[in-house]
Amino acid sequence: MSNMFSLFNTSASALSAQSVRLNTVASNLANANTAATNPDEAYRAKQVLFQSVMDQASPNGSATAVRVAGVTESQAAPNAHYEPHHPQANEEGYIFRPAISVVEEMANMMSASRNYEANVEVMETSRQLLQRTLQIGQG
Repeated sequence: MSNMFSLFNTSASALSAQSVRLNTVASNLANANTAATNPDEAYRAKQVLFQSVMDQASPNGSATAVRVAGVTESQAAPNAHYEPHHPQANEEGYIFRPAISVVEEMANMMSASRNYEANVEVMETSRQLLQRTLQIGQG
């Protein structure tokens, strides 16, 4: 029975991690077209790093929780665009935009969303199985 509750803990940790991932992707998408005067001020895309954590209470070590190990910033150089009439253009007429692929970010968002939905389904199926198991004892 404790393994069943470890399953809930594992899925809950995955839900939390995917939520952080979704928020990070949303931030990247929201800032994909922001302009800066110089490359140092340009927004840098962020990526979430996950880490699995072994559950010490699990006798065979099968239950692993997921946690966010950190959020890293992209090292990709911002893209320079020649737009001399832009209000943030530098003396040479350039603005700098983040090196963010909207298509890649959308694919990342879809993946995170599907992972989130899968973990919700795992929790719902586990709940139903627990309810049916309890009903066996009543009948």
